[in-house]
Amino acid sequence: MAPTPTGDGSSTNLLKPTPEQVTILWLIGGYMAGILILWQMPYLKHLLYPFKLVTIGLHEFGHACMACVSGGKVKSITVDPNLGGLTTYVGNRRTQCLALPAGYLGSSFLGAILVFCAFNVTASKGAAIMLMLCLVLTIFWARNLLAFGICLFFAGITGLLWWLDGGKYLKYFTLFLGVMSCIYSILEILDMLVLRKSNGSDAEQFAEKYGIFPAQGWGFIWLIISLIFLVGAVLAGLAAFKDDGAGNGSGTGK
Repeated sequence: MAPTPTGDGSSTNLLKPTPEQVTILWLIGGYMAGILILWQMPYLKHLLYPFKLVTIGLHEFGHACMACVSGGKVKSITVDPNLGGLTTYVGNRRTQCLALPAGYLGSSFLGAILVFCAFNVTASKGAAIMLMLCLVLTIFWARNLLAFGICLFFAGITGLLWWLDGGKYLKYFTLFLGVMSCIYSILEILDMLVLRKSNGSDAEQFAEKYGIFPAQGWGFIWLIISLIFLVGAVLAGLAAFKDDGAGNGSGTGK
């Protein structure tokens, strides 16, 4: 990327992080490492359990949202305590074609938006509004107590952090949810690709209905897209938010 000129005649690379952005990058790396370490660790993996549940809820929201956008009608969303989920909807062939990939891709895209907005305090508040809207809509479609309760809980936590100390801690929470949502989609697809856990998966249903590639082929395509969302969110955040919105800009003084 070509450098952009600054007011004093020098030039800076848009992707060169400011000190505040370096902190966010370290947080992203730390969150990723923590999630991967805890993912299957005995006993400690339960620390991630509520975050996995809400991520499943957002995965199901992706199906439901795309079903509505493509002309379908959502009947229900359920979240299973064994870390499963189900969205039922009615629609035509186009609805099914668009809604099936929207679980993994929708939740990873939503996660990428949360990661992108974490580079700026004001943007993170806008992302929090979007997140709460997604959770409220999931509550509206929820047809079991777990789906209703976990989405209500996280919507409440988001609202509380918005109010607490002027939203000072909000971006750290939404950033974690963003990283979690992206990582969850990526790890689930990797499980399908490496361990061949495609039985009953979105990718298997998509392959059965539309062919072209087997389930693992579609899973690989969705994996690449999810990675592009995550990497693109980080790069876009670095380029767009040189001022973190809390008075910590990247300008120089004399």
